[in-house]
Amino acid sequence: MSGAVRTRRPAANAVLGRRALLGGALGLVGVGAAALVGCTPAKPKFVPSEDGVQAAVTVKVVDNAYEPAEVSIAPGQAVRWEFIGPDQHDVIQSDGEFASKLQREGSYTHRFAKAGDYAYLCSIHPEMKGVVHVTAA
Repeated sequence: MSGAVRTRRPAANAVLGRRALLGGALGLVGVGAAALVGCTPAKPKFVPSEDGVQAAVTVKVVDNAYEPAEVSIAPGQAVRWEFIGPDQHDVIQSDGEFASKLQREGSYTHRFAKAGDYAYLCSIHPEMKGVVHVTAA
């Protein structure tokens, strides 16, 4: 019996050793992935759409583009993005002022309280870029 126990323990230890080695290797991959993630900006927290607000301008999100890509409004006005087509898109402003959810259809509305230029993009299609210019009259 003691021989069987001795035979099993090394085998069990070998399995645990392989798991630890694999876990260590995966841990290194995780560290590498975390380092890469640290190099790219994180997606800002979702900011709910202001659906009851009348938009001064509507931007269509279609065919991997924002149409028009640049709009101008006054402080206190809103922009509405209409999502059209089969691909998912979102509207993300890097400072976290606004951030929609990924969607294929529907709309997202955001009211801009103060003057400034608000650049935004699609988180999964970074070539899609737009700017909301909020200028005081």
